Amino acid sequence: MRQGDPCPIYLGECREAIYKVREGNGMSSKTELLELAPERKLGFWHVWALGVGAVIGDGVFLLMGQGIAMAGPGAIVAYLVAGFSQFFLMIALGELAVGMPNAGAMSQWVERFMGRWWGFLSGFTFGIGWVIAGGSVGLALGKITMWFFPQLQGEVWPVIIAILFITLFALINILGADLAASTQLYLVIIMTVVMALFSLIGLKDINPANFTPLFPHGMDGFWSAIPLGTYAYLGAVTLTTAGAECKNPRDLPRALVWSSITFLALYTLAQIVLQGLIPWDQITMDSSPFTEAAGIVFGFAGAFIMNLTAWIAAATCILMGTMYGASRIFFAQARDGHLPAVFGYLHPKWKTPVYSIAAVWAVSVLLVVLGFFNADLLYVELSNQMVLAWLVSWTLALIAAILYRKHHGSEVANLSWKQPLYPLFPILGFIGILIVCYGTVVGSPMTAVRGVIWMGVLFALFRFLNKNAATSSSAKRSA
Repeated sequence: MRQGDPCPIYLGECREAIYKVREGNGMSSKTELLELAPERKLGFWHVWALGVGAVIGDGVFLLMGQGIAMAGPGAIVAYLVAGFSQFFLMIALGELAVGMPNAGAMSQWVERFMGRWWGFLSGFTFGIGWVIAGGSVGLALGKITMWFFPQLQGEVWPVIIAILFITLFALINILGADLAASTQLYLVIIMTVVMALFSLIGLKDINPANFTPLFPHGMDGFWSAIPLGTYAYLGAVTLTTAGAECKNPRDLPRALVWSSITFLALYTLAQIVLQGLIPWDQITMDSSPFTEAAGIVFGFAGAFIMNLTAWIAAATCILMGTMYGASRIFFAQARDGHLPAVFGYLHPKWKTPVYSIAAVWAVSVLLVVLGFFNADLLYVELSNQMVLAWLVSWTLALIAAILYRKHHGSEVANLSWKQPLYPLFPILGFIGILIVCYGTVVGSPMTAVRGVIWMGVLFALFRFLNKNAATSSSAKRSA
């Protein structure tokens, strides 16, 4: 084994090797098509763009107004806490990403060290979180698009536009991971350049008086803003689901670190400029506060470009967050027997999980329609549940990272990338999760209660699916 290669005893890698051998032998039956393996076509910059672009677009460009309303200028600190929590988490999971690169990411990491139920819970909660994001971000995408077409009257237009773009991004994903990743890369480069120029040019116009008082609503407002900051920055871990399609597994931890640095620096500086230009009590959720700030600095042309950037941010979330990340999680879980086998099917030409993508598309569209009738349910309650679901997934993944170090030290020693200062970053990751949990409960105490209920339902679903899988396997062995 070469230094840095994934461990040969890892089941997912062995299974992938078997699939490639079978594919090379010219197999083409329906059963064999279910055993095709994804192709490794993604380079470092593709994966980096997946991490940066998966940061929730409407969380930064629209819901940041709600965070500022809650915490005032202190929202800058609240979002920093959320961003650093993501950063620490990314570094802590880097070893698992390079040592066990696969489409299931945390689902298969946790299953290896903690058992099937916990692996299913970790992966499914992360995947379903992205499906919820597809609904909320999709509706936000429709609303942002309406800014460019004021002649379109009627509340149904944002829904129609959202469904059109969700459908487009689903088709791009079906046509190949390399096409989706290349599209993502170009969009993220444009977004990064615009935000950097806005921040650097806008610094000269900020008014220091706008930063006082720092916490106008006290510490309760500050704590309540942290989950919104988490919503804004969560999603970057999605790049680990590119493990089965990444050319070099060592690119995964590098991209984890550099995508975190990129979005943390970019959006923190941009928020400082935003609040320096517009007093906190004048910022609303009626439109993107960044669009208003860009209008102040650059006029209508600046507002137009910034709104286009907000559109790109929302688009990249759906393109490679919802459609790519969630479908890869469900694909891997189907291959492991946690979900119906149809979700583990890869198209023989494009090597993409078409049925998983189609399922994610269908639920995303359904949530967009739901948001049309009840926006508060989609943007408030389901978004809170998404944060809670990902907190569960991250916690289990961090535990798996510690168990990886504890029980497979020799395997970790042979990796081409190792996290520095261990166990510093897992500890900081847990502290960040606890802070976000506290902020979530303070802002909405019933969120935890509802979370326990749906996790109980999920456990029942897991037992049902695995019981059926075990019965089917027994019948096949008897035959």
